[in-house]
Amino acid sequence: MADRVVHFEVTGPDGEALKQFYANIFGWSIDGSNPMNYGIVPAPEGGGIGGGVSGTEAVAPGYVTFYVAVDDPQATLDAIEAAGGRTVMPVTEIPGTVTLAQFQDPAGNMVGIIKS
Repeated sequence: MADRVVHFEVTGPDGEALKQFYANIFGWSIDGSNPMNYGIVPAPEGGGIGGGVSGTEAVAPGYVTFYVAVDDPQATLDAIEAAGGRTVMPVTEIPGTVTLAQFQDPAGNMVGIIKS
């Protein structure tokens, strides 16, 4: 596979409750001690991917998505739009952390991309 899935994300209006839920159900260690209070789930030893659990604004619905690592996020968004997808979040850099974007596929599923 050329571009691989590297991260998952679960969000909802009550991020703290979601973090507690996933920690209790699956035994995940979730670290939210960062300025964005984003709950980081480390990749497990032996395979699998890490991810994040967080809150959304109270008016926003939650979602579950995955992120694919790509070389050029803007070129990928351009190809997505040409193929019938729609940009949800333009290429955004979170300094010192990650450069990412989000899109909807033609069926309306939200997926993220991360600069590899």
